Amino acid sequence: MAVYSKILLAVDLSEESDQLIEKTRAIAQNNQASVTVLHVIEPLSFAYGGDVPMDLTTVQNQLDEHARTKLSVFSEKLNYPVESQQVITGHTESEIHHMAEEKGCDLIVVGSHGRHGLALLLGSTANSVLHGAPCDVLAIRVYEPEK
Repeated sequence: MAVYSKILLAVDLSEESDQLIEKTRAIAQNNQASVTVLHVIEPLSFAYGGDVPMDLTTVQNQLDEHARTKLSVFSEKLNYPVESQQVITGHTESEIHHMAEEKGCDLIVVGSHGRHGLALLLGSTANSVLHGAPCDVLAIRVYEPEK
């Protein structure tokens, strides 16, 4: 019996996202699980407190298209059948929770930067996803590339 049948892999599409591939693929293969890959784009209005004196629709659409292209490339690197690729605009943690519920996922995989000090006190995406998740969450430690 498979422990996990539906996996949601939530990625930020940074260079560190590639570090999630090997472990996610191994879990998916061992469980013959379906995989949905998700990237959430926070609306530009969030960055400016919602008070933007101009229409950002064109810029937001360009960000969406760029993310879809990067997500497609990322999904190919996974080298495992991807049931669905999703680019959604919204609040990251709530969109991850919503997608996991919508797809009936029993595992969410996210990257964790293992922050310390003030960043730890302020929380992280992985920590926020864990709290309120409708299923198990695997936070895989990712490391910034050496410069």
